[in-house]
Amino acid sequence: MDYVVEHQTKPDSVEDFAQLHQFDDVVFYEYFTSFKDLEKAIYNALFENSLVILKQSQEYYSFSNKDKLLSMYYTFFENLALNQEFVKLNLKGFENQLKALSVFSRFKRSFTAFIDELNLDTISLNVETIENIQKKTIKESAWIQLLFTIKFWLDDSSEDFEKTDIFIEKSINTSMELLDTKSLHNIIDLAKFLYKEKVN
Repeated sequence: MDYVVEHQTKPDSVEDFAQLHQFDDVVFYEYFTSFKDLEKAIYNALFENSLVILKQSQEYYSFSNKDKLLSMYYTFFENLALNQEFVKLNLKGFENQLKALSVFSRFKRSFTAFIDELNLDTISLNVETIENIQKKTIKESAWIQLLFTIKFWLDDSSEDFEKTDIFIEKSINTSMELLDTKSLHNIIDLAKFLYKEKVN
């Protein structure tokens, strides 16, 4: 990560990188197959580290699902902010293709496992197949929402990413309310915020 920030690009090869840092490239290949594989591990580590931080607090376990999700978002985006030079360089050019990014594959598995852990309520239909589809849809929707938030964060030029914090709160409120009461209030609130950001 330091190399990418310092040189504004990835190293040309594992061999060159190993030689520069005076270690045998065999050591690298014990853990990763390529730099792309290493990048997958980095994004997953940023997310997993966020969960470790959250779960160190006893308060976290008494939070509602919504507060657990909000806390995860705030902690994860704080981690992104601490590593923003690397992340923005690494994702440059992919801002509109985040869904297809293979470097997020491990990160996605960890994130959807976290959503599973929350055991978000679905509408009870007493039909197992439909409820399984609902759960899968919730995980996919949550993942797309997270990608959309990363895209928002990448474009956010406000001080300390204040607008991203607002976006997180409004979007999580909306998604949780959709699961719960189908209220349109938060959808309208989120739509107004997004419209104002687009116009500005």
